[in-house]
Amino acid sequence: MSRNSGWMEVPAVWMRGGTSKCWIFDADRLAETDEPVEAVLQTAFGSGDARQIDGVGGGTSTTSKAMIVRRSGAASFDVSYTFAQVGIADRVVEWGSNCGNCASAVGLYAVQEGLVPPDGDETTVRMVNTNTGARLDAIVATPGGRIPHLGDEIIPGVSTGGVPVRLRFAAPLSGAGRSSLPAGGTRTALDGGGRTVQATIVDAGAICSLVDAASLGLRGDEGVDRVSEVLDQLIDLRRRSSVAAGLSRSLEEAQDAVPKIGITAAPVDYRTTDGQPISAGSYDLAVRMVSMHQPHPAIGLTSAVAVAVAALTPGTIPHAQLAPGARDTIRLGTPSGVVAVTVDVDEDGRITGVGVNRSARRLSTARLEIPRSPVTHDVPSRPIESVARG
Repeated sequence: MSRNSGWMEVPAVWMRGGTSKCWIFDADRLAETDEPVEAVLQTAFGSGDARQIDGVGGGTSTTSKAMIVRRSGAASFDVSYTFAQVGIADRVVEWGSNCGNCASAVGLYAVQEGLVPPDGDETTVRMVNTNTGARLDAIVATPGGRIPHLGDEIIPGVSTGGVPVRLRFAAPLSGAGRSSLPAGGTRTALDGGGRTVQATIVDAGAICSLVDAASLGLRGDEGVDRVSEVLDQLIDLRRRSSVAAGLSRSLEEAQDAVPKIGITAAPVDYRTTDGQPISAGSYDLAVRMVSMHQPHPAIGLTSAVAVAVAALTPGTIPHAQLAPGARDTIRLGTPSGVVAVTVDVDEDGRITGVGVNRSARRLSTARLEIPRSPVTHDVPSRPIESVARG
C-alpha cells in the first residue's frame, strides 16, 4: 500500500455477489492505513452524498457494501469476514448484520485469491461471519479443479450469468446466543401510526421483522414503487421491532441495517419488475423486503433464510400464509422472481441448515486512491485489527 501525506492507495476487489455488489478488502492490507476503518470506508465510498459521486459506492443500499476478509488460522474454517453496510447520504458504517449475497462473493474471492485451493469440480469454502458469529459454507463451482472467472448461472434479479455458488448456513442460525424468536413469541404487537400491527420477529441468518401485508393494505404482489409508498411506515415498524427484540433501548438508537423489515403474504399471481408473469402456484410465500431506506429489488440472502425459518415455525405470520405442502424447499416470490430456499431438517424436526443458490463474478481488481481525513470525535474508532477475526 502506498503512503502519501494527503492520500493513501488501498488494494481492493470489486465483485457482484447474488443481487448485491461489494468491495472486498484484505484485512491485513487495510490495517496498514493506520486509520479507523470507518473513516477509510466512508471516504472511499463517497458517503455523505446521496450520489456517492466522489467515491466507489453505487448510491444504493445493495451497492454500498464492503467485505473485510482474513485467512483463518483455525482448523474449523478457512476464512473469516466482516460485513460493512456503508452509509450513502450519511457518513456512517453499520456493523450489526451479515450479507449473504456478498458472502457468495467472498467464497469466489477466497478461491481466486488462493485462500482456499480448488478441489475437484466443487470447492467448499468454510466461512465465519464476525458480525453475527454465523457459520456458513460457500460451495464454489471449480470445473476440473480450475479457478473460475466466468459462469452461466442465472438468478432472479440478475440478467447475466456468473460463477455458481451455493451457500449453506449451518445451525444454530440465530446469533450471539439469542433465541430464534428474540421478542419472546411467534407474534409481537407493534404500536405505530395510530394503530397496532402484528409482526413476527425471527433471528435466523439475520434478525427480521415480518409484517402481514394485509395490515398495511397490501396483497404481496406489489412492485417496488408501491412498496415505496409505505416505506415510512415500514421504517417506523423496523425501529419498533428493534426495541421489541432488545437490539436497541429506544427508537432513536435503532439502526437502519437491523432488524431487516418486510411484508409477507399468501401466494397470488403477479409480474416481476421486468414484466415476467409469476403464477400463484409456482411459489409458496410472497415477500417484499426493505434494504436500509429502499425497497429491496429482490431479497437479501440472510433475509431469505429468516423468512424460510419463520415460515416453518408454527404460530408465525408467514407460517399461516405458507402454501400447503411446502417443507424442504420454500419458494419465495420476490419482485425479481422466485428464490428457492432449501431447508435441512433432522429426524427430530430441528432445522440443521438452510441453503440458497447464488452466482458471483469479479468485476474489477483495483487500487483505490483515498484522501486521508482528519479523525474527529464524531468518527467511531473501530480498530481494523479487530475486524475479520473469527
